[in-house]
Amino acid sequence: MDHDNMHNMSPPSSSLANKTNPDMMMTMHMTFFWGKNTEVLFSGWPGTSSGMYALSLIVVFLLAVITKWLAHSLTLRCVGSTNRATGIVQTALYTLRIGLSYLVMLAVMSFNGGIFIVAMAGFAVGFFLFGSTAFKKPSDDLKTDKLPPLSSGCV
Repeated sequence: MDHDNMHNMSPPSSSLANKTNPDMMMTMHMTFFWGKNTEVLFSGWPGTSSGMYALSLIVVFLLAVITKWLAHSLTLRCVGSTNRATGIVQTALYTLRIGLSYLVMLAVMSFNGGIFIVAMAGFAVGFFLFGSTAFKKPSDDLKTDKLPPLSSGCV
């Protein structure tokens, strides 16, 4: 291959659809941007509607809060409980929590500034409500910061 003449080559196109109709070309942001015209989690969602963008902000916020709720509040603790039903419930809750966490991560990867802010706000509110000492009783010694949230549980 003649490397001296590579500057004469045209750049490769990203897809056949872009060749046939360049107006349909969808650009993916690789830096944070502000605006309601974005895609979050699903192709074409929320679209260009301000109402749907607001709904996507609410959904991402609630996903983050629910993730923290699952991480800190939904664990019933029983010392010495080792039955299979407990293990199945713990595994299901852990899987749900991790799945929701990945959904929030993918939403943030849209690089939309508003989505990023509501995700962080959702995690903060969720931690404040369910993980911090603000709403815990001083005698609540079963939940400590040294134990992972889903380390033990019972049905």
